[in-house]
Amino acid sequence: MKVAIFLGSKNDLEFAKEAERVFKEFRVEYESIICSAHRSAEKLVAEIKRVEKREAQVLIGMAGYAAHLPGTLASRSYLPVLGVPLPTSDLGGIDSLLSIAQMPAGVPVATFGLGKPGAKNAALFAIQILSSKDISLKKQWEKYRKKLSG
Repeated sequence: MKVAIFLGSKNDLEFAKEAERVFKEFRVEYESIICSAHRSAEKLVAEIKRVEKREAQVLIGMAGYAAHLPGTLASRSYLPVLGVPLPTSDLGGIDSLLSIAQMPAGVPVATFGLGKPGAKNAALFAIQILSSKDISLKKQWEKYRKKLSG
């Protein structure tokens, strides 16, 4: 597996589908995992260890409200963490965006836009990271980018 997508709740699956579509298009192995940083912290740590043993190379954390999931991933793993704030709260996701973007120095989380566009961009960024060590994926990435420019 190359990418692990962590979701705080099954309610977040609609957002994960955006990232999953990208990984399917690029034929990149991924796994989506539902595990709350707040309600099941010990399970989350075990899941991080499990995906690291399966040689995941990038972690994506999608979370709404206080959005501690991406930060928890970053504090428990040495892998790159991509954070996607979700518009699930009464504040429209601004709370999630600030929670993910305002990580303390030394615990980086690459933060993307809110919701489905952010999920898609996080997946594309994961592809870009992976393509730096995979010639075949790099060629797919270059073809995708050229197609965007018309």
